[in-house]
Amino acid sequence: MTRYGMVVDLKGCFGCQACAAACKIANNLPIGMAYNVVYTKTDDDPENPGTAVIKGAAVNDTPYGEYPDLKLGWMPKGCQHCDNASCVEVCPTGATYQREDGIVNVDTEQCIGCQSCIEACPYDVRTYIESEPSYYIDFAVGELDAPAHAVNTVEKCTFCANLIDRGETPACMELCPGRCRFWGDLDDPESDASRALEGREYYRLNEAAGTEPKVYYLK
Repeated sequence: MTRYGMVVDLKGCFGCQACAAACKIANNLPIGMAYNVVYTKTDDDPENPGTAVIKGAAVNDTPYGEYPDLKLGWMPKGCQHCDNASCVEVCPTGATYQREDGIVNVDTEQCIGCQSCIEACPYDVRTYIESEPSYYIDFAVGELDAPAHAVNTVEKCTFCANLIDRGETPACMELCPGRCRFWGDLDDPESDASRALEGREYYRLNEAAGTEPKVYYLK
């Protein structure tokens, strides 16, 4: 059985925001919504940041450390598509569910906007649409089968499940100039994701939460 995951090489990421832009366009995201955000690292445990650190980090390309030993680093962050997804456990309608391939998705037609998943998620990666979505242009862009955006629903990164279902890869990978994202079946040792992890030190965000995230960050 396939268990999709993603590996991000932080040594290759230089904060260009191309992945965030590709995601926003491919998913026809409304103004003010982002599935994928690239944060600037801070002095607060920059090598292994947790949720609280990332939430407080501004996307301002400011180095951390003490002069003259300054460093500049970035942390791309979206849904972690956890094996033990707390959002799935608390959803009262089954709107948030985990597919057989491990992707955690949201059925907007089943979502009642209770926001239980937002409260349960330890990664702060979900968005509640409280008013009619607005867009920069008056026609849809990106993929024709991009997720619908409706009032009183919750959204998040889907690992571009619509693209995966037709044999493609997530949009965030296509434009990455640093080629620092790797995608594939984590249970297949020959997949790009598994091979990227070989011989490298890595970590996952907020592992203490016990959610078993499927996004790995190479140090």
